[in-house]
Parts: sequence; C-alpha cells; structure tokens
Amino acid sequence: MKTIHTLFALALVLGITACKAETETNKTAVAIAEATATVSKKHTIKVALLLDTSNSMDGLIDQAKAQLWEIVNELSQARSNQERPNLEIALYEYGNDGLSEGKGFIRKIISFTDDLDTISKELFSLTTNGGSEYCGTVIKASLDDLEWGKNEDDLKMIFIAGNESFTQGKIHYKDAAADAKEKGIVVNTIFCGNFKQGVDSNWEDGAILTYGDYMAIDHNQHTVHVASPYDDLILQLNIQLNQTYVPYGTYGRNKIALQEEQDDNAVSYSKANAVSRTISKGSHLYKNETWDLVDAEKEKDFDYSKLKKEELPDNLKGKTTAQIKSYVEKQGNERARIQDEIATLTTKRRNYITKNKGENSNALESAMIQVLKKQAKRKNYTWQ
Repeated sequence: MKTIHTLFALALVLGITACKAETETNKTAVAIAEATATVSKKHTIKVALLLDTSNSMDGLIDQAKAQLWEIVNELSQARSNQERPNLEIALYEYGNDGLSEGKGFIRKIISFTDDLDTISKELFSLTTNGGSEYCGTVIKASLDDLEWGKNEDDLKMIFIAGNESFTQGKIHYKDAAADAKEKGIVVNTIFCGNFKQGVDSNWEDGAILTYGDYMAIDHNQHTVHVASPYDDLILQLNIQLNQTYVPYGTYGRNKIALQEEQDDNAVSYSKANAVSRTISKGSHLYKNETWDLVDAEKEKDFDYSKLKKEELPDNLKGKTTAQIKSYVEKQGNERARIQDEIATLTTKRRNYITKNKGENSNALESAMIQVLKKQAKRKNYTWQ
C-alpha cells in the first residue's frame, strides 16, 4: 500500500461549513450575500493544495496544520500594482482508500475560498488510509472543477505533495501538465523524501513542464517554534479582537463557533502557532463579510434595510437602524485599533525571530514561501 498522507495547507478558500446548515442559516447567508454582493477587481493569489491522504504522512499533515498561518501571514505582505491582492485557497485529497475508486480516489474538499477558518477546519479533519495515488488524475480534476478565472494578472498555482511515483493512474501527468500550461496555471510538486528519488519518480518533470518548481522535503521534520517577548501581548489582543465581531443570524452564530474552534486548534499545537493565527486574523486576508456586520458594512452594496432585525444579536434587537449603525461603527473602530497594535507587535516579533531562529527552518513552510515569492515576481508582485 502506498504510504503517504498529505496535508496541507496554505493559506489559504468558503461555504463548506454552511453546506448542511438549517434552512434559516441558508436564508441568512443568502441575505448577507445579496447585501454585500460586489465584483472584486483586485488581483488574486489562487492556490490549490492537492494532498495525498494515503498512509504515513502524518508528519506532513502536522507541518501543514502548524504552518498554515505563517504562510498566510507571508502572503499578506504581497503587493500587486501597489494593492494588496486577495487570497483564495482550494483543497483536494487523493490516494485514500476511503474515496471513490470510480473517481480515481480523489475528493474536492473545498473550492476556492477566502474563508481561512474553514480551511483550517478541513486541515484538522484530514485522516489517512492506504490507497493508490494518481497525481495526473487529481491535477486534471483541479483544473477542470475549480473556477480559476481569466485574469492574467492573477497568480494561479497548484501545489501537490506526495511520495509515490508521479506516473500512476489513467490520466498521465504530462497530459494534465499540458492542460495546466494552456490555462496559465503553474504546477509545483513537493516530494516527501529524498531529492533524487523524487526526480527519478518524475516529480521534478511534473513541475518543469508548467514552469513550476520541484521541491523535496523531510515531511517528518518537527516544526520549529521560536518564542518571542511579544507573544503574550498578541494573544491578549486576540481576545479583544474576538469581541469586536457582530454575527448575524444562525449562520453568524455558527461561524463565531467555528472561529473559536480554530483558535483552540491553533493553541493545541503551540503557543507560537496561536500567535501566528492571531496575526492572520489581524490582516486584510481574514475576511468575514458574509456573517459579520463590521466587515459586511464595508462592502459597496451593503444595505442595512435588508437586515432582518429579529436575526440580529440579542444586544441589537429592538434597536433603531441608527443605533445599529452606531454600534457597528464603534466595533469597527475598536477592531481597527486592535489590528494596528497587532501589526506593530508583528513587526517587532518578526525581527526578533529573524535574529534568533538561526539555521532552523520549517520544511513545508520554507519550501512553499520560497516558491510563491519566486513565481509572484514573474507577474510583478512585490513584498512589503
């Protein structure tokens, strides 16, 4: 049986959690979506993560869970034409015996979304099972099923990780690579094991064909956490930040619960990981306009008259529109203050870690960030 289980992360992509929600939840989500509907003209970094979930890749999955937020934080520093691009992440698993053989043992877990809490939730939900790893099949599925868009200035990337031969399955990786190249999508391959072994099993060739990068990592390497003098202050700000959210309807209450759950998941790994998640929550990439009124009211077409007042949080029920606006504005101002403080402490923390990290690095995080920056420069993306 193949021994591979991947994970990943990056990071990155949205409505999975609400798929099985109650009727009331669906109506609420639709109301919010209608109120905030607007077509973004910003450039977007689109990353599809294709994770092998056959046996023995627990180490790689742990790396992904632990390093997702650091990758997101690095991407939050990107600029395109002086603007901060959006980030969307999609997630697939492949090579798991529990998946449909008829579909090539692959499953689309999440379509492109900017919902970082949902991405975290799905990463923490991954389980492994022996199976057949068909790299060409899962790459082709991600090309066909995901909405990549037609903006040539968007950064469109696939990261596929595994440790078996790249040639398995009915769809040859070269055919999938040709399709990716035609669509302007770069395929990056991450072999979990010896560099030469990955080359010999065609992982390098799978990347070269689309002008992508090939990487080999030690998936069993332990994540390096560097404590800083600023960590406790940042975690205190996370508590304050959570208090600024104004959830709307059943959907909002579910999403608040999900936010808390992912805070707990981050803490379960390490204090440093919880700090990294807080930094992500303080960035422009952590957006919740579908359920939080503070984020929603910033949208161009948001209209307070479309809100159902009976679905407001208890402290806003019975309030006038003017009172609701005033409260949301107050929460927004408080959030901006907290985010500014997080940003200031983040700069200090980053400088401290740079000086004290030494030669240690985190395999998955380092490999992905290096490639992301390299390929982003081709489209004139810069880093702050």
